[in-house]
Amino acid sequence: MPLILREGDITTIPCDAMVNAANTSLLGGGGVDGCIHRAAGPGLLEECRTLGGCETGSAKVTAGYNLPCQYVIHAVGPVWLGGIRGERRQLESCYRTALALAAERGCRSIAFPLISAGVYGYPRDRAIRVAGDIIGQFLETHEMDVYLVLYTESAYRQACRLLPGAVRRGG
Repeated sequence: MPLILREGDITTIPCDAMVNAANTSLLGGGGVDGCIHRAAGPGLLEECRTLGGCETGSAKVTAGYNLPCQYVIHAVGPVWLGGIRGERRQLESCYRTALALAAERGCRSIAFPLISAGVYGYPRDRAIRVAGDIIGQFLETHEMDVYLVLYTESAYRQACRLLPGAVRRGG
């Protein structure tokens, strides 16, 4: 299966697992994280409080609550510090860990936002390439529908240019 690019709001994508671009506390924040927490309802925050946070480059799983998914995989991406402090390795680890957690749970579909490319400042073109590389490697050996959901039209168009082998599905 190829990577599938979608434009729009990740909280509306029906899938088995939805990835949250979380912070280390897992207690909600801005951007995608805030949107997912609001859409999921208070049960998500209550469950996140029991997890003890999460390290950068890793991920933890909760139920999906009011979202159109069974699981939320909270992946903590790196803050961009110029690319000299292992940011790429940490971002790759986010994607690998989230995909492994979804596979362990028998998921047939997963939706990712573009991790770290918002408030965390990771350059969008680099973030798109990391997502494409890691998801592409995963799909060489796994059968799963993997969506990369880009919130803005400009991000979606950029992903279409940088990942020409991906299937394109607009909003």
